[in-house]
Amino acid sequence: QLQASGGGLVQAGDSLRLSCASSGRTFGSYAMAWFRQAPGKEREFVAAISWNGRTYYAESVKGRFTISRDNAKNTVSLQMNSLKPEDTAVYYCAAKVGAAGTGVFDYAYWGQGTQVTVSS
Repeated sequence: QLQASGGGLVQAGDSLRLSCASSGRTFGSYAMAWFRQAPGKEREFVAAISWNGRTYYAESVKGRFTISRDNAKNTVSLQMNSLKPEDTAVYYCAAKVGAAGTGVFDYAYWGQGTQVTVSS
């Protein structure tokens, strides 16, 4: 089970940190990712981190967002800096066994989502 938190309403240029807690006992062996879905749009890949810490980012967030994980606490975080109005979306954390991927259908486990709204 995945529980995302940390969303909110911020202004453009602000920062926000999302967290996702896992209740799984084998968290350290899972690849974790963040996706987002804006109103009227398809869910899209944001960032992923493999079990060994290798990271992957969508071009639209590269240099602004940082994904990290703490296997001792069973958590994955997304530090979002220099937020833009186009970052407004519901953000979902996801998990999969094996290598990290960037596709929605790569991931079998999903959290409930947390809303991020960036005003201009």
